[in-house]
Amino acid sequence: MKKALLASVALSFAFASHASAEIVIAVAGPMTGQYAAFGEQMKAGADQAVEDINAAGGVNGEMLRLEVGDDACDPKQAVAVANQFAGSGVTFVAGHFCSGSSIPASAVYAEEGIIEISPASTNPTYTDERPGPGIFRTCGRDDQQGEVAGKYLFDHFSDKKIAFVHDKTAYGMGLADATKASFEALGGKPALYEAYTAGEKDYSALVSKLKEQGIGVLYVGGYHTEAGLMARQMREQGMDTILVSGDALVTDEYWAITGAAGEGTLMTFSPDPRKNEVAAPVVEKMQAAGRSTEGYSLYTYASIQAWAQAVTTAGSTDFDAVVTALNDGKFETVLGELEFDDKGDVTLPGYVFYEWKDGAYDYLVQ
Repeated sequence: MKKALLASVALSFAFASHASAEIVIAVAGPMTGQYAAFGEQMKAGADQAVEDINAAGGVNGEMLRLEVGDDACDPKQAVAVANQFAGSGVTFVAGHFCSGSSIPASAVYAEEGIIEISPASTNPTYTDERPGPGIFRTCGRDDQQGEVAGKYLFDHFSDKKIAFVHDKTAYGMGLADATKASFEALGGKPALYEAYTAGEKDYSALVSKLKEQGIGVLYVGGYHTEAGLMARQMREQGMDTILVSGDALVTDEYWAITGAAGEGTLMTFSPDPRKNEVAAPVVEKMQAAGRSTEGYSLYTYASIQAWAQAVTTAGSTDFDAVVTALNDGKFETVLGELEFDDKGDVTLPGYVFYEWKDGAYDYLVQ
C-alpha cells in the first residue's frame, strides 16, 4: 500500500509538472514615457500572439508565459531590463522598440543565450554589428527607408528648400543621415542640417529659423512627439512647410498633438500589415479585445510567430537549434511569409509613403 501511495504521489507530481510546464518569453519597449504609445502597440501584439499560441496548444506542448519589460527608450534602462530577463529564465525577447535600446540590450542577450527579434529597431548597426547569431528583426532598416525617402524628396520637392533635422538618437540621427545621403547622391543640396533636443515643448526657435530661411520641406529624423510640436508650431507661425518623417509617426498620438496642423504630413512605413488578408482574423480579435492594431502591433505578433515556429522546428528552446531554424526557415506570419538573411534582417517588401489626412494615415495617392 505504501509503494502504491508513493507511486500515486509521484505520478500526480509528474502530471502537475507537465501541466505547469511553460516557456518564459518577453516583450520589451517603452511602456512608460513619451513614447509609451509604441510600447502599447508592442504589448498588444505580444498579448494576442501568446493568447493565440496557447489556445492552439502552446509550443511543443508547453504554454507560453509573457513578461513585460519597460525600457522607456533609455539605453541604460534597456540593459537593466535585459539583465532582469536573463535572471528570470526568459528564452526569447520580442523587442526592443528604440534602436538606442535594442543595440546595447542585444549584447546582454548574446552573452546570455537569449534570442532577440526586434519588431521595430531600424538602425542598420543593430544587425550589421550584432554581437551574436541570435539577433534578428522583422522590420526594415533605416538605409532602406532613407533611400525611399531621399528619392521621393528629390523627385517631388526639387523646387523647394529642404531642411534635415534629427534628435541625436540612434534612430533619429540614423534615419535623417540615411535620407540626406540618398537625397545628396541624386544631386540634392540640403538647405539646412542640424540637431534638436528631444523632449522639449517649444521648438519655436527652430521654427523661426526655418521660416527665415524659407524652408519649404522639413525632414524630421525623430519621434512623433517632437515632430507633432514642430508641425503645429510651423502652422502657428503661418508657414505652409511640408513635414516629412519616418515610421515613428505611425501612432494616432501624432494627430492628437497636431490636430489640423498635421494635415498633409508625409511619412515612410512598411506596407500596412492590417491590410494583409492573412492578418484579418488577428486584427478582428485584437479590435474586439480593445487592443491596438496600428504601427508595430502586428510586427510584434509576427516576431513571436516566427520564433514559435522555429522552436517547433528545433523541437526545443535550445539556443543553437532555434537559431539554426530561424536562419534556415520560412515563416508564415501576419506580415506574410518571411525569412531572415545572414545578418538577421528580414526579407519583406520595403517602405512606402503614407499621408496624414483627417486624423488618420493611409497610403499616399500619387
